[in-house]
Amino acid sequence: MFAVAYLLLFLLCGTGIVFQLLPRVRFVARVWLGLCLGLMLMMFLPALCAFLWDFSLTAHLAAIVLLAVLCGLSYAARDKRAPLPFSEKDRDMCRLLLFIALPLTILGGYLQYTHVLRPAADGSLHVGQSTYGDLPLHLGIVSSLRNAAFPPDYSILPGNLLSYPFLADSLSTTFMLMGFSLRWAVIFPGTLMMALTFAGYVILCCRMLEKKGTAALAALFFFINGGLGFLYIVDMQGARLGAADSNELQSVTGLWNRIKLILNGWYQTPANHAEFGTYNLRWSNVIVDMMLPQRTTLGGWAEVLPCIYLLYDALRPESTLPPGVTLYRTADGPAAVYTRRKIHPRQMALLGLWAGMLPMVNTHCFLALGLMSAGWLIWDLCHAKGHTLPALASWAIYGGLAVLVALPQLFTWTFHQAVGNEHFLQFRFNWVNNANGTLRDGYFWFYIKNIGLPFLLILLALLEKNKKRRFLASGAFVIFVLAEFIQFQPNEYDNNKLFYIWYMLCAMIAADYAVQLLARLKGLRARPVIAVLCAVGCFATGALSIARECVGDYQMFSASEVAAAEFVEENTPEHATFLTWNSHIKFPSALAGRNIVCGPDTWLYYHGFDTSGRRADIRNFYADPEGNLDILEKYDVDYILVGGDERYNLTIDYSALEARFEKVYESLRGDIAIFKVPEE
Repeated sequence: MFAVAYLLLFLLCGTGIVFQLLPRVRFVARVWLGLCLGLMLMMFLPALCAFLWDFSLTAHLAAIVLLAVLCGLSYAARDKRAPLPFSEKDRDMCRLLLFIALPLTILGGYLQYTHVLRPAADGSLHVGQSTYGDLPLHLGIVSSLRNAAFPPDYSILPGNLLSYPFLADSLSTTFMLMGFSLRWAVIFPGTLMMALTFAGYVILCCRMLEKKGTAALAALFFFINGGLGFLYIVDMQGARLGAADSNELQSVTGLWNRIKLILNGWYQTPANHAEFGTYNLRWSNVIVDMMLPQRTTLGGWAEVLPCIYLLYDALRPESTLPPGVTLYRTADGPAAVYTRRKIHPRQMALLGLWAGMLPMVNTHCFLALGLMSAGWLIWDLCHAKGHTLPALASWAIYGGLAVLVALPQLFTWTFHQAVGNEHFLQFRFNWVNNANGTLRDGYFWFYIKNIGLPFLLILLALLEKNKKRRFLASGAFVIFVLAEFIQFQPNEYDNNKLFYIWYMLCAMIAADYAVQLLARLKGLRARPVIAVLCAVGCFATGALSIARECVGDYQMFSASEVAAAEFVEENTPEHATFLTWNSHIKFPSALAGRNIVCGPDTWLYYHGFDTSGRRADIRNFYADPEGNLDILEKYDVDYILVGGDERYNLTIDYSALEARFEKVYESLRGDIAIFKVPEE
């Protein structure tokens, strides 16, 4: 209950700050902004206090003091204008939230429940397909940050600074410190962040688009995304064209058999297929392949959407007049009164502070917001019509505060990892379609196939003279161009974290143009048929990808591993170091939060680390423990694990281990043994 009370305190205070500073924002949007701000402060303030008191309950209590100070400052700087009342537009927004965001949140909560350490009857722990790869990394961060000194090290590579954005994971650590189990410490805030993301995108669409139907369609374009990959299951369905691991999607005949293969196979979904060389399908569904397994992305989206909202709301680009004026209409008819556009410093200051907290939630979101802001800044200055200096002043407040808050994080973590590492910042044209200088698919066909009909709608919409669409594109395509030419991380796939922010805006452009086209077909008897066919083309792939995750079930930890993890949790020091093999599923790190000498290259290589030396040391020690005792001292090892992975991947002199070290744990089946290293 203490954890829930702590969360409610931050959510309430965040809402109070927004209501004090932004009374002229619509009521529903204010509530959403306040909840997002409260969650951001709950991630950021305890981590800030952890530099003095470790990531402990003491740091969390100190964070309440900082929260009280922020509430006091917001009250002192409050906007004394009368707040906007709950209006008809708020009612429309609530209806959309009810029919779009709520069902998606229920889906998200169900997937969190089934995909995060779901206990089975035999005592094992199960996950889904999309969380099988990344979840142990996040579990290890969550469980290892308990009472950790700041800045923390990697628990899967001790001695190296944890430069991976960790605030979305430390939020779960907060719940663990206050009594939640690891499973529910991940599920509860994960579902909350999903709810804020679904609701936030709908609210942002309502702010940027004029019609409710357009906003709803934009949300569906974004969340049920997938492209035209579904066509592979209907193409040549009467012929068996492949086998396992080689054109596997078409290895069976008949439409239903291929659908069953998608629902039961390993990454046979037509949105993000395992055989990249065969199909080149790379536009993953954002719900099941991004928000569910990638918690930093989920946390980043929950917090970047409010920043986009505040920036758009401040610029108010929907006006048909120049940005330096406002049009007032009277009951007698249009009466144009030209005044300077007023961008209130409170809103820009709040936006700057909020954006500045983003880097260690999700660095890609911070970068995307900066690129988007650069595009909108250029647009704003080009249309300032003699009001350049006032426009620059508001941008300076936002940009200056964002940089001021972000730079310490960037220098402490991001630049520390990326600067001087040849794996980061490489020229790579056309993202994952580039195979060592040769495009796998034709340039435009790659995007048409992967993004589908919305990509064509985006291109066609920009041919029209529509100021709002072009304004959105001026920010979105700065992101697109940079991500299209520069690979920011060793994993080429990670550039999609930038492309999805581009698509957040462009899905609205596509939806707006689609509704316009549909209206022009009014009176055509085939109009409903055209609409249905387009809906199938837009949503079939995404729906299949979501359906596959709803039925996915994989064992991650056996009952023996769960029991051994309980022993480790109860009988070993909180930050003890274990010697293990480097497979990605290791219960000492994931379930118990203990350090392991070396984690898998599946993560660490793409974070810029070379683990070959540690892996060689691990192999040498297990093969000859007596002759390699210095390795234990080198990595400050406290315990040695012998489990299934070690037996399968290593040559082990087990008798030497038994002769030299005390066996402190052995599983009932004898498949897991833990040896204690003497303190000498």
